[in-house]
Amino acid sequence: MVPKDVTDALRTVKYPGSDEDVVQLEMPQEIRIAGQRISFSLVFQKSNDPNIEALVVACEAAIKKYLGEQVEIEDNIAVKFIHDMERPVLPNVKNIVAIASGKGGVGKSTVAVNTAVALAKSGAKVGLLDADIFGPSIPKMFGVEDERPAGVKIDDREMINPLEKYGVKFLSVGFFVDPDSAIIWRGPMASNALKQLISEGNWGELDYLLIDLPPGTSDIHLTLVQSVPVTGAVIVTTPQDVALADVVRGTSMFQSKSVDVPVLGLVENMAWFTPEELPENKYYIFGKEGGKKLADKLGLPLLGQIPIVQSIREGGDEGTPVAANGDTITGQAFADVAEKVKHRVHVRNIQMAPTKKVKITRK
Repeated sequence: MVPKDVTDALRTVKYPGSDEDVVQLEMPQEIRIAGQRISFSLVFQKSNDPNIEALVVACEAAIKKYLGEQVEIEDNIAVKFIHDMERPVLPNVKNIVAIASGKGGVGKSTVAVNTAVALAKSGAKVGLLDADIFGPSIPKMFGVEDERPAGVKIDDREMINPLEKYGVKFLSVGFFVDPDSAIIWRGPMASNALKQLISEGNWGELDYLLIDLPPGTSDIHLTLVQSVPVTGAVIVTTPQDVALADVVRGTSMFQSKSVDVPVLGLVENMAWFTPEELPENKYYIFGKEGGKKLADKLGLPLLGQIPIVQSIREGGDEGTPVAANGDTITGQAFADVAEKVKHRVHVRNIQMAPTKKVKITRK
């Protein structure tokens, strides 16, 4: 049995007076399976909810019906309330920075990995979380596709030790799925995977935790801002108009009143093509300075312009990020991005109050 079997069974349990089931309402949490023993928390909004007992009994019955009478579930459902679940998440992480893009194919993960490596080279304590649940690429970019993070028990909690390379601690859902199979999950399953990587990662003390988000806007973005207070977002784009149009939508999501996450700036990736043997030559094959012009239009800082150089692609495929070598054109470009990110975070923290998690409200 796997947690998905449990959530599939619990989808048959409707909240009284509602068309939504308990999984849609994100009530089952902390699912644990040990042999035939299943345990989880059922989280309610209010301690005086009149449906507590009925829902616990209904959940037990659903588990027995769909997973078998042999399953041990009685007395293994812990009733909790929202205020009980509000223990600090990532208390030792100073800054959480989302790396996002309006569309796919703009090199967002490449920017995330190399910015993380450049930050670590500058002396910062850095973590990187691959939240691109349906297209995880961080394991390949670090050259650790065949490795698996180890579990560790800390204060009676099962935690996951991130892998570490080039001074960056990192976790990805890609470590826990078959790399040759497509990940076909509904929204709640993907959201729960992200929550687990955030809350159960043994991140330790970090100056920066970078979150590599999926392209566009999705449940994953909302889950992130509901789970942790995001310090700021960095938007990655390419110069062509089709990418820039999507940047406006992505930026407006973070800046919307309901989310209210500061956008630290834009990174223009694939800004021009430079042959390795002719480092002074620039060919603007996707248009010239589209990201810079959009940053000016939106009133946002341009954090950097990253050229297309063959070594970037080779480094990503071979697991050796170009930012690890600061003497190259691209290594220096990412070092500059890292310094500007550090500066923008510093300015943001001086000028603004800490970001708050987005509250989930249900009647």
